[in-house]
Amino acid sequence: MLRFLRSLYFGRRLFYALFGISILFLISFWIEFLYSITWILTAILGVLLFSDIVALFKGFPISAERYLPEKFSNSDENGVKIKIENKYGFKVYSEVIDEIPVQFQKRDFLRSIELPAHHTVNFEYQLKPLKRGEYIFGNLNIYISSFLKLAKRRFVFNKDQMVKVYPSFIQMKRLDFLALDQKISLHGIKRIRRIGHTMEFEQIKEYVRGDDVRTINWKATAKQGNLMVNQFQDERSQPVYSIIDCGRMMKMPFEGLSLLDYAINSSLAFSNVALKKKDKVGLLSFSNKIDNLQKASSKLSQLNRIMQALYNVNTGFYDSDFSMLYSRVKKHLSHRSLLMIYTNFEHMSGLQRQLPFLKALAKQHLVVVIFFENTEIIKLTNITPANISESAHQTVAEQFSHNKLLMVKELQRHGVQTLLTKPADLSINAINKYLEIKSRGML
Repeated sequence: MLRFLRSLYFGRRLFYALFGISILFLISFWIEFLYSITWILTAILGVLLFSDIVALFKGFPISAERYLPEKFSNSDENGVKIKIENKYGFKVYSEVIDEIPVQFQKRDFLRSIELPAHHTVNFEYQLKPLKRGEYIFGNLNIYISSFLKLAKRRFVFNKDQMVKVYPSFIQMKRLDFLALDQKISLHGIKRIRRIGHTMEFEQIKEYVRGDDVRTINWKATAKQGNLMVNQFQDERSQPVYSIIDCGRMMKMPFEGLSLLDYAINSSLAFSNVALKKKDKVGLLSFSNKIDNLQKASSKLSQLNRIMQALYNVNTGFYDSDFSMLYSRVKKHLSHRSLLMIYTNFEHMSGLQRQLPFLKALAKQHLVVVIFFENTEIIKLTNITPANISESAHQTVAEQFSHNKLLMVKELQRHGVQTLLTKPADLSINAINKYLEIKSRGML
C-alpha cells in the first residue's frame, strides 16, 4: 500500500476539475438546481479518476534504461541516451525527469514524450562537464499518464550510476589529424612554414625540380647516371615532456574552465600527436612539490597512462617551486628533451623570480614556456570608454596586456621559447609550436 501511494501522483486536469466543481458548489448557494448537477459531475469525476488509476497500475508495463558512456570528456558535449519501452495496450504520455549530477547544478531537466502502445522510444541529451572527477547520476524518474491525465504513475530506474570525467579525449581525437598532415588550412589554425630539414635519413630518390640541391647524393648520382638526392624525415624517438604548473595561478577560470584544465586538455592532445610522430612522451606536474612524473616512452600504452595521471592532477593555493622543478628535472632527465611548460605569469616580477631556473633548464633542454593571455582584460582594451572610470580601467588593462608582451621578449632574450595564447586556442597553438620545432630540427 505504501509503495502504491508513493508512486501515485495527480495531474493538473484533476485540480482544474476540482476547482471548477468547488466554484459550482459556491454558485449553487444562490442557484439551487446547480447543487444536484454538481454532485453528478463530482461522481463522474470520481469514476473517471478511479478508472484512470486502475488502468495505470496494472502490472509493471514500463521499462526504461539510461545508457552512459564509459567516461565523459571534460569541456566537451557528452551524450546520455535514454530508452523507454511502453508495454501498455494504449498510448500514454510520459514526463522524464533525470537526476543529473550535482556538479552541473541543473534542476530543471524535463522531457515530455508520447509513447504509442507497445512501442519503444529513444532520445539523447547532452551534458558538458567543466571539472574532472566522479559524477553520480541519481534516479531516472518517469511519470506516466493516460489520455485523461487525471492521475500519474511514477516509475524509478537506474539508481546511482557513476561516470568519470577525464581530460578532453574528444579534443584529442579531433586534433589527431595534425600528426599526419602539416598543411593546415582550417580556420583558426596557424600555417607553419617548414624551414630546413632534420638529419634523420629516410631514402634516396631521383631529383625533381624544387628539391634542395644541398641534399644531392653524388655517389648515387654517379651510379645511376641521374641526379639523386637524399630525403630526410623528422627525427623520431625524441623525449618530449608536458610539464604542468599546478600552483595557485592556474586556478584562474576562463569560460567556466580553469587554466589547469585547459593545460591538461592540451597536454593530452599534444601527447597524442607527439606519439603519432614517433616521439617519446612524458608528463610532470608540480606546485610546491612534484605531484606526478611519467618517464618518456613511445609505447602505445603510454597515452593511457598519461590520461590516468592527468585525471588525478589538481591545483591548490600554493606558490609553484621552480627551483625544485629544476633539481628534479636535472636528476631524472639526463637526455636533452623538449619541455613544454604550462604555467602563467600575470606580473613581470613573477617572471623575474622564476627566470633563473628557466634559463638553467634551457641550457640542458629545449624549453617552451606556455602562458596565457587574459581575455577579459583584452576585452577592456577594445571598448570605447564613456567616462573617466572606464578610461582608467582601460589604461590599466592595456598595461597588463603590454606586460605580457614584455614577458615574451624577456624569455626570448634569454633563449627560452615562448607561446602566449588565449586559453581556448591553447591546444592548437601548442601542437603547432611542437610541429614548428620538429620541422626546424631545433631539438
